[in-house]
Amino acid sequence: MKSRNWMITVGVGVLVLLAGSASAATVEERLAALEAQFEQAASAREEVLLGRIQELEGQVATLSQQVAAVTPVSAAALGANAELLTRIDSLEEQVLSMEDEQMNNPLKDITLGGYGELHYNALSGSGGAKDKREIDFHRFVLMFGKEFNDRVRFFSEFELEHAIAGEGQSGEIELEQAFIDYDINDRHTARAGVFLLPVGLLNENHEPSRFYGVERNPVEKNIIPTTWWEGGIGLYGQLSDSLDYAAYVHSGLATSADDKYAVRSGRQKVAKANASDPAATFALNYRVPGVTVGGSVNVQSDVTQGENGEDVASALMGEVHMDLQRGPWGLRALYAQWNLNGAGPESYGADRQFGWYIEPSYKITDTLGVFARYNQWNNQAGSGGADVGKEQIDIGVNWYPHEQVVLKADYQWQINDDGKNQNGINLGVGYDF
Repeated sequence: MKSRNWMITVGVGVLVLLAGSASAATVEERLAALEAQFEQAASAREEVLLGRIQELEGQVATLSQQVAAVTPVSAAALGANAELLTRIDSLEEQVLSMEDEQMNNPLKDITLGGYGELHYNALSGSGGAKDKREIDFHRFVLMFGKEFNDRVRFFSEFELEHAIAGEGQSGEIELEQAFIDYDINDRHTARAGVFLLPVGLLNENHEPSRFYGVERNPVEKNIIPTTWWEGGIGLYGQLSDSLDYAAYVHSGLATSADDKYAVRSGRQKVAKANASDPAATFALNYRVPGVTVGGSVNVQSDVTQGENGEDVASALMGEVHMDLQRGPWGLRALYAQWNLNGAGPESYGADRQFGWYIEPSYKITDTLGVFARYNQWNNQAGSGGADVGKEQIDIGVNWYPHEQVVLKADYQWQINDDGKNQNGINLGVGYDF
């Protein structure tokens, strides 16, 4: 039994030794395998890292090259931008300075305009009328205006007639307009001061480039009577897009027996004007492109301003007019009449004073136009008047070397009841701005 136990013990010992020897060999193999894997992994990691480093180094090199190429341009651009910014700052400072200066400039919102006319008349007289050979700078006009704000404006018209004024001279210095306008709203404006009345076709619009003929037509001159201005107040504006109006209360005419109550001689020109009897004017015009049709009425309870004592001479003037343009064709026409009540005017036949004209025209080119006009007027057409009716025919041409410059020529024939006629040529040059 002991022998069997010993053999078992020796067998177990041998097996233990063999197992231990096998385990040691396995560990060494495992260690060797792990070392080999580590070396492989380390080698692979090194290759990856080296590749990444090389890649980054390549990118850095590329960026360095780009920076080297771009830097000079960027510097120049930066310098140019800096210079431009400096100039902009300087300009902004100048603009601010100019705006400040303009705000304090007494000439801010001042407007300037004007017109003038030089006339030459070569007329032959008959029936007691004189020959006329005359050159005259008929009008030199300056217009000044000031816009105080969006609603309040001033306008004036200052005129020298016949070149030289003074004692013993032919000329006159006249203030034809000086008024303030106040816009009540977009369609209606209040006016106060000295202004041209809204009567006829020429009274408010008489710049040389705006009408045919060297001289203004004799009907509006003697019957309206253009140019006619007064001092007063009133309103003007639009009742619709095509209908405008004006309504004024103002100083009136002061006719007298000395001039046979002719309305033109009654203009006081707002020069210490007798204001004993004011007047009123109402006007209405329909306007669309190419068409103006309208009229006006003037009323005055005593056109002598009380100079006839109790013989009051009330006055009523009415006129209608039209101005048509269709292509190169034009047509103007006007009729005006005064009725003066009272023994004074009736004694001279001045209780009725009337006139009318018709004027067709044709634009041959944009710069050359021709016209013809028939005029008839009489300042003593009443029952007690003398035979002083007048007729005149005009034909002529306007040439516009510039839209604001005109050269004119016309020929006139007169057929007057009193036989005192002047026939001949009129030449003129005019401008407006």
